[in-house]
Amino acid sequence: MLNALWLGFFIIAAVAALAQWLVGGQSQVFAGMVQALFAMAKLSVEVMVLLFGTLTLWLGFLRIAEKAGVVQWLAWALGPLFAKLMPEVPRGHPALGLITLNFAANALGLDNAATPMGLKAMRELQTLNPRPDTATNAQILFLVLNASSLTLLPVTIFMYRMQQGAPDPTLVFLPILLATSASTLVALLAVGLVQRLKLWHPVVLAYLLPVALLLGGFMALLATLSSAALASLSSLLGNLTLFGLIMLFVGLGAWRKVPVYDSFIEGAKEGFDVAKGLLPYLVAMLCAVGVFRASGALDYALSGIRWLVDLGGWDARFVDALPTALVKPFSGSAARAMLIETMQSQGVDSFAALAAATIQGSTETTFYVLAVYFGAVGIQRARHAVGCALIAEFAGVVAAIAVCYQFFGGM
Repeated sequence: MLNALWLGFFIIAAVAALAQWLVGGQSQVFAGMVQALFAMAKLSVEVMVLLFGTLTLWLGFLRIAEKAGVVQWLAWALGPLFAKLMPEVPRGHPALGLITLNFAANALGLDNAATPMGLKAMRELQTLNPRPDTATNAQILFLVLNASSLTLLPVTIFMYRMQQGAPDPTLVFLPILLATSASTLVALLAVGLVQRLKLWHPVVLAYLLPVALLLGGFMALLATLSSAALASLSSLLGNLTLFGLIMLFVGLGAWRKVPVYDSFIEGAKEGFDVAKGLLPYLVAMLCAVGVFRASGALDYALSGIRWLVDLGGWDARFVDALPTALVKPFSGSAARAMLIETMQSQGVDSFAALAAATIQGSTETTFYVLAVYFGAVGIQRARHAVGCALIAEFAGVVAAIAVCYQFFGGM
C-alpha cells in the first residue's frame, strides 16, 4: 500500500505539472517541484533534530516508569478491554500500558510526550509481529486511533487564533471536541469492521461507556467556562499533567528503589537508536508530499470541488477552508500555514477561518504518523491502515464542517 501510495504522489504530480506547462504555460512549475524536493529533505532533517531530543528525553523517563511498574499496572488494568480489541496481544504486555499513556497524552494535547510513548508502544507491538515488514492488526488499530487525534484541549489552535487577534480564541473549542470525537469513533468502527472486532461486547462497553460519559461531563463543564478561564485551564492542565507524569515516574521509581539515573540513561540510549532510523522514511514521505503540493495538483482538486459545489447550488463558504483539510493528511506545517493564511485573508472570525481551525484541531497528519510510527519498526506493508486512517480523517473533516455550519452558519 505504501509503495503504491508513494508512487501515486509522483505520478499525479507529474501529470498536474505537465498540465500546468502545456495548458497554462507555467514552465516554472518544474523548478518549484525540484525546489520542494530539497526543501522537504531539509525539513526532514529539522524534524529529526526535534525528534532526537524528545525521544531521548521521554524514553528515558519511560524506562524508569517500566522499572517502577507503572506501565505493567496499566497493562493489567486494561487487559480485559485490549483482549477484545487486540486479541493477539497477551494480557499484561508492556505495549498495552504504553498505548494507554499515549492516548492520554494525545487527549491533553501533549504532543511532545505522546509521540515517544507511541513509538515505544509500536516497538513493543513489533516484538509480537511474526512478519516484521507487515503491520499486524494490533499495530493498525493503534496507529489509526492515534491518527484520529482525539484531543480534549486543543491549546495550539487557541494560540494561533490569539496570534491573529481573535477576540475569543476559544470560540472553536466545542466544535473541535465534537469533530475530533466523530473522527475517533469512525476510526474505531472502520478498523473494527475490517478486523471483525466485537465492539458491542459487554466487556468493551463496560470500559468505553464510562469513559464516554466522563468525557461528555468534562466537555459540559468546560463549556461553562469563560474564554479566559478556559485558556488558563488548558495551559495549566497541560503543563501540570506533563510535569506530574515526570514526578510520578521518578518518585515511584525512587520509592521502589529503581536506580533512576541509570534507568533514564538506558532508556535515552534507546530513544537515540529509534530516532536515527526514522530519517529515510521521513525523507521519502515528505519529499513525495512536497512534490505533490508544488505541482499544482492540490489547486486542481480545490477548483474541481468548488465547481461541483456551485453546480449543486450549495453553500460554498466551506471551500475556502478546504486547503487546510486537503494538506493536513500530508504535512502538519503546511496545514498550519494554510490555516494562518485563511485567517489573514478571510478574517480570523470568518466562517472559513473558523472551519479551518476546527478542521486543524480535529484531525491528524496521517501520512506523517504512518511514516514515523511504521518507519520506527521497519514496516513496509501497511495493509488496511492507510484506508482506515483516511476514512477517519474524512469523517473528521465532514464533522468539522457540519458542526461549524451549526455553530457559525449564521455569521
